[in-house]
Amino acid sequence: MPRPGPPSPPLSASLFNSLIASRARADRVADAVALLARMLAAGVAPTAFTFAPILSAPSLDARYAAQLHARVLKGGMLHGEPYTATALLGFFGRSGRFDDALKVFAETAVRSVVTWNCLIASLVRFGRAHDAVFWFRELVTSGDELSDVSLVAVLPAFGSPEQVHGLVKKIGMDSFAAVANSLLNSYCSCSSLHMAEKLFDEFIVRDVVSWNTMISSFARSCVPERAFEIFLDMQRHGVFPSETTFSSVLYACTSMNGHEHGKSIHAKAIKQSLNTSVFVSTALVDFYANCVGRSDAHKVFQEVPENSTSCWNALISAHSDSDDPTSLVILRDMLRSGIQPNEVSFSSSLKDPSLLDLRQIHSLVTRLGHGDNDYVSSAIISSYASHGILSDALAYGVSLDPDSCSISMNVLAGIYNRSHMYQETKELLLHQKNSDTVSWSILITACARNGDYVEAFGFFKQMRILGHRFDKYIFVSLLTICTKNNSLDLGKLIHGLIIKTNSGSSDTYVNNMLLDMYAKCGRIEDCLKVFEEMEDRNLISWTAVISGLGLNGFAHKALAWFEAMEKDGFRPDKVAILAVLSACRHGRLVQQGMKIFKNMRADYSVKAEMEHYICVVDMLCKCGQLKEAEVVIRDMPFRPSTVIWRTFLQGCKTYGIMEAQVFS
Repeated sequence: MPRPGPPSPPLSASLFNSLIASRARADRVADAVALLARMLAAGVAPTAFTFAPILSAPSLDARYAAQLHARVLKGGMLHGEPYTATALLGFFGRSGRFDDALKVFAETAVRSVVTWNCLIASLVRFGRAHDAVFWFRELVTSGDELSDVSLVAVLPAFGSPEQVHGLVKKIGMDSFAAVANSLLNSYCSCSSLHMAEKLFDEFIVRDVVSWNTMISSFARSCVPERAFEIFLDMQRHGVFPSETTFSSVLYACTSMNGHEHGKSIHAKAIKQSLNTSVFVSTALVDFYANCVGRSDAHKVFQEVPENSTSCWNALISAHSDSDDPTSLVILRDMLRSGIQPNEVSFSSSLKDPSLLDLRQIHSLVTRLGHGDNDYVSSAIISSYASHGILSDALAYGVSLDPDSCSISMNVLAGIYNRSHMYQETKELLLHQKNSDTVSWSILITACARNGDYVEAFGFFKQMRILGHRFDKYIFVSLLTICTKNNSLDLGKLIHGLIIKTNSGSSDTYVNNMLLDMYAKCGRIEDCLKVFEEMEDRNLISWTAVISGLGLNGFAHKALAWFEAMEKDGFRPDKVAILAVLSACRHGRLVQQGMKIFKNMRADYSVKAEMEHYICVVDMLCKCGQLKEAEVVIRDMPFRPSTVIWRTFLQGCKTYGIMEAQVFS
């Protein structure tokens, strides 16, 4: 009989901690908890490093977390060290349980900067920007030292990177690559590319992430050529491109239809053996399909060793507006190749399908179990609506779970809104739990169109309290209300908020609404100031100013602006001509107005419509030139409207002419 060996030495706390941490890192939560139970049964007291690994495990569920929380409280772990409290706070933050997270934070006697960062990052991740900014400011005033992670975590929560940029420079964090790149990305995300480029030029050290951020941002801007220039500059600085670099610059080449540029990028990718990577090959398929030819795209596709889902999706997208072959045929080939379509595959195939293809794709989506995917279902709803089959779009939309299909609900609300079903729009969105900026935008727009102005501003106030960001459509709706109600003070407050949050301040659509609002509220000086500050002006911008000048009694200035508009390269359309004719009517500039009216077809290729005739007849009648008005009415190519007759007869009455001769 063998002699028993010596008893195993008792495991120490550090050894238990090591074993628990190894299980937790492998996401074996049950095994880690079992080891913890063994540790406690052996009478080994937990240390500062016992609970944190388990609490940080990705698959930790609420049941285990509750048990651990009780043990942490019992052992007084929230008072002596920050590690356990930070890990527990992190679990609650990942789970969206912010009341519990803030309670743990308040009870934590010793906090590290990691504790603060964990709270702030969790709030940002769940879209609670207002709360994240509040706690970041608390961190700044607390006296605890900021880290680069603090700034990287909070940057997405600020509406404008300028709000953080000054602090970053003040504390010398702009020399940290992670902070500098996050700040750069924040400027790019806010479409402040000129500020981003200025910051980029100030960088002492630029890594591949810095270059990629600039290339990617310009590739998706209105000046994709700049992305290609930065790519060449990157090579001159000796920085090696990555997969992200090549895919971004290829996207730029696609946007600017740069055949030769794209081919040269393809050659460089082959030279660096990156042409067959998933990102680059997908970008190559997209480039050749859109700029060179679909047959070349198929050749590139066939050269990829293992065709990925993203490559197939690029091919489907390339054929989404073509019937030869249809995207449905490629979708079937994809299935035969053994690769399962994903939500992007179906969304791409649903861009512009025929009605027959739409019904077949819808059937395929249902059969493969993608019917509950929000992106796919929203594409199906949009496709039915684009074919004018609103009954099918609405029937499918209302069958979805509104809590898990927020995008589809927004699309559905948009259909209601465009169909003037404003009450249905409001009911749908008000019952939606996961409202986002788009939801609020549609809701406020519906109120504005339905005349519920007080309710619209009430929703806007509620949206601000909840910390949602604003988009240009919200500001356009609110400015429309201000214009209709002649609410100058309210309009100026909205203008100030646009500037403060940098939300739409560089958007031409928003600025055009500001021009219209100031002009119709009688503040022509503010209207002209907005116009002068605009980076991009279009024909609507010029028309709004010309109309505003006319409305406010500056007829001669309106004519001067009309001429300046032509010199600036803008060809007047029927609305611009109506605006200048209206200015001539208000200023009684008959000679100038008649010259524009008589030559509008020859000079601008614009055929006079009823509105132009009404304006001219009114101008002539107001100035007592009834004979000339009579000639204009007689020469009209269509039957005069009741408005024209009423205008003409009112002119006759004003000037004491009791019998008009237009019938003779």
